[in-house]
Amino acid sequence: MYAAYGTRSEGNGNMTSTPDRKGPLTDVRLVELGQLIAGPFCGQLMADMGADVIKVEPPNQGDPMRVWGRGDYPLWWQVCARNKRVVTANLREEEGQALVRKLVEKADMLLENFRPGTLERWGLSYEELSKINPGLIMIRVSGYGQTGPYSKRAGYAAIGEAMGGMRYLCGEPDRQPSRTGLSIGDTLAATFACNAALAALHHRDRTGEGQVIDASIYESVLNVMEATIPEYTVSEHIRERSGATLPGVSPSNIYDCKDGIFLIAANQDTVFKRLAETMGQPELATDDRFNSHTARGANMKALDDIINEWTKTLTVDEVDALMQQAGVPAGRIYRAPDMLDDPHFHAREAIVDTPTENWPNLKMQNVFPKMSKTQGEIRWTGPKSLGQHNDEVYRELIGLTAEEMEELKEKSII
Repeated sequence: MYAAYGTRSEGNGNMTSTPDRKGPLTDVRLVELGQLIAGPFCGQLMADMGADVIKVEPPNQGDPMRVWGRGDYPLWWQVCARNKRVVTANLREEEGQALVRKLVEKADMLLENFRPGTLERWGLSYEELSKINPGLIMIRVSGYGQTGPYSKRAGYAAIGEAMGGMRYLCGEPDRQPSRTGLSIGDTLAATFACNAALAALHHRDRTGEGQVIDASIYESVLNVMEATIPEYTVSEHIRERSGATLPGVSPSNIYDCKDGIFLIAANQDTVFKRLAETMGQPELATDDRFNSHTARGANMKALDDIINEWTKTLTVDEVDALMQQAGVPAGRIYRAPDMLDDPHFHAREAIVDTPTENWPNLKMQNVFPKMSKTQGEIRWTGPKSLGQHNDEVYRELIGLTAEEMEELKEKSII
């Protein structure tokens, strides 16, 4: 049914659902023009689900993610560029822009996260590209969106997290707001963009119409801010930083043990009763200070102190075993080595070995979520060489000759 739209495998004649690509999107091709995180994470999600993602990088330079990361080696690229084919093209030059147009002819989606107006300056606006491919879905991720007074501003995740309201709520109340420790604004924007793109693909499959996805970082953060806006509009309540706890939700905190720390979340009435019984203090469940969700929230510190005095007499293993036996939600605070040692991670293959050129058993998080019929997989990690798939894409997919390829190389177009 896709032939009428001229973009999916049955229509363009060049898509091959090869055995090494698995997942629900093996008949989808996406051209990725973005760099860093907000755009490429969307591309990673698509590639993980089997899409043929062709990532375009500037020649002799590449995506900055190639050199990002911590530790002894920059490894972030191995994750964010996994399952993607990589080509080079100088998008500032007309011949590089022409290559993108040829790729768009064979694509379902184009993904970018440049500052709004950049593609228009390069002659690659949706208006122009949709003339080539009317069913094209253009995914645009930016700091502030494609419209509005701030649209042309430079925007990174930190700014979007601040403007969207998340930064104000992170950290301890007696100091400046802190970061979450991850570029959560970027990945939220990418995830929302991916979600919308798949919805747009469904619309196109029914109508033949392509469209533009406009996903901003600040609005992506805003959309996970729970009831902060309604709370202010109705009662002028402004949420404040509360550190390790949530106001009014108790007990739900990190507690000291003999040999470490442990998280217990027993804020529901029935669960708290089980916790109190496990602690050998069943009377806490009927104490006026703690006998309801509201009462426990109002007396959070007193309750946390009581629980902490109990956990301090036990090891982490002992508290963990007691909580699991009682059916109380609880858990350890994990770091990477804890995840690698945990049997549940092993059983669900949440982390897998991914052979690479430099590391024979590089471990990373697996494709997620799990799908019972069309599970994707990690086929390869971030390609090592710039333009590693130039011949495969430019010659086999869009039909350039060896002479044309050599001329583009000499001009530093690819």
